[in-house]
Parts: sequence; C-alpha cells; structure tokens
Amino acid sequence: MKALLYTKPYTFEYTDVPDPVVSDDDVLVRVRACGICGSDVAGHTGKTGRRLPPLIMGHEAAGVVERTGGNVQSFTPGDRICFDSTVYCNQCPACKQGLFNRCVKRQVLGVSVPEFKRQGAFAEFVVVPHWICAKLPATMSFVQASLLEPASIGTHAASRPSMGKNDTVVVIGAGTIGLFILQAAKLRGARTTVACDLNEFRLGLAQQVGADVCLHPGTVNLKEEILKRTEGRGADVAFEAVGFAETFRQAISITKTGGTVVAVGNLQKETEFNLQELVSRELTFTGSYASAGEFRACIDLIASGKMNVAPLVSEVLPLREGPAAFKRLLDGKENLLKIILEP
Repeated sequence: MKALLYTKPYTFEYTDVPDPVVSDDDVLVRVRACGICGSDVAGHTGKTGRRLPPLIMGHEAAGVVERTGGNVQSFTPGDRICFDSTVYCNQCPACKQGLFNRCVKRQVLGVSVPEFKRQGAFAEFVVVPHWICAKLPATMSFVQASLLEPASIGTHAASRPSMGKNDTVVVIGAGTIGLFILQAAKLRGARTTVACDLNEFRLGLAQQVGADVCLHPGTVNLKEEILKRTEGRGADVAFEAVGFAETFRQAISITKTGGTVVAVGNLQKETEFNLQELVSRELTFTGSYASAGEFRACIDLIASGKMNVAPLVSEVLPLREGPAAFKRLLDGKENLLKIILEP
C-alpha cells in the first residue's frame, strides 16, 4: 500500500510499505481522510521523543471497513466508520470503568516511543481493534469525521471541571483543541466563553464557532480584562490549551478564588507556580489527557450541527502532498489550522 512514511526528522516519503496484518480482533480500514495534528507537526521535528522513525503517523481519521478479523461481528466490509486514537486493551480496571485514556496498556495510533510503536493512518489502510470503532451516519462526510478525534479531546477536557450555568469559562489557546473546548463548554451550559490567543486568524475562528468574547493578550491586559468582565472575581474555569509554562501561570492569574484551572496543553514538561497562591485561594488544578470514548457522543454533536467543524478545515489535499503540507504548518506563515489528507 501507499503511505506517508516518516523516515528522519523533517522528512517524509510517499512510498510503498507492506499492508497491515489483520488479527482476529481487528478491523482493516481503507482510510478516506486523516487530519494532521499539531502533535504530528511537532513530532516530525524529532524533538518530542514521541515519533521515532520509521513510522506512519496519523491518528485523526475515518474510512471504510475493508476486511474484519474472525472475532469481529459488529462491523462488515463497506461500513463507514471512525475510530479512537487511543488503542486501549478493553480489559484492565480503567477500561472496565470507561476510563480508556488511563488504560495500563494504552497505545496511540501513529506514535512511536521506546515502549511501543503503533502505525497510523497516513496510509491507504490502517488496522485497529474493533472495540475502538464506531459507525458513521450517512450524512457525515469523511472530512467531518476526521475531526471527531480532536472534538472528543475538547469534549473530554470540558467534562473535567464542574461547570454552572452562570460560569465564565476562559480558554487560553484557540487552536483545534481550544476551539472544541469552547464549543463543549457552551454545550455544558457555560454562560460566557472567552477565547484568548495571540493569533488574530484563530480568534476569528473562535468567533465563528461561538465564543462570546475574543481577547488578544498582546493588545490587552488579560487579567485586567477578565476581572473587569467578571465584576472583579475572575474566571470560574480556565483551560490552558497551549502547553507553555507562561500560559499556565497566566491561567492561574485569571482564575477566581475557589476556581478551577484545567491543563490540556503539554508542550513544556515543567513549570513553576506559587504554591501559596494554590493553597490560600483554594484553587483546583486538574489535567485532561486525550479522551475517554467521547468520540461516540461527538458523532451526534457534529452530525446534528451542535458542534461546528467547517471553519477549522483549512485545506483538503491528497496524501502524496503530505510532506509539503507538514512544512507549511511548521513554517506557520499562512493562516492554516487543520489540513486533511486523503489517501
């Protein structure tokens, strides 16, 4: 089969690779669309340690069932499906509780680390266990379905804190995940959603998907602005969807006493914060990692139009143009958010 093979830092080859092996519990999927994730862009630099070559990346995908293993009864060839990016065992205590992102044997499609290598979906075919798959409605395009994975991550993040109907929710970082957090928070009943980003293009996208307020921290004092809009209290919940130490501390600074800070981005491994502030203001810090099966709920949300994915799709390109697409995203000179590749 043809695949986009990551061979060394900054380098992809559109080439022939062996077809995947289908085991009894597997579904062989003919990939119809696969989105380029920001983690793929960062990973292909060779600096993250999460994409060790040679590797087929890609985990935001959808397609058609080509063949099934002997134990698979819920899917048949021709079914239009999507699948989770988390490959979980479905047997450990965490999986039994539906906490798939905490599976003790979890792997991620298109990721290679010393502990595991799982080939991804930038290819004509990909193999996945049947229990991470779900059927798509006929009305949903494969391009729309390729956004289900990031939609599920944003939805999972929005489920982590308690949230009331009068709450002000601030999302720092209006990338793909941040834009889905904004929508999921609104669906949970937040009264006011505030998007913060240094990129005007992304703030424009935030407005398109329903953010009530869009703020550019480079042109306004973010803390002063949030306090002014909340009668001096601060945000009830702040989501940090960038992953830098500075933006995490910024999220703390704009959160009210007794409020919650949710860490979603993780570009930097370490940060410092004022422990006394955490204690004296009784803040709640929580993390949000991947998703826990929310992609099934997101199928209905996107199909019904309750979640808007159209503004997030910048371009749809053939898989063979993947190397150039990665370079464009890494260079960051264009107003691009999500590029979808079609094998």
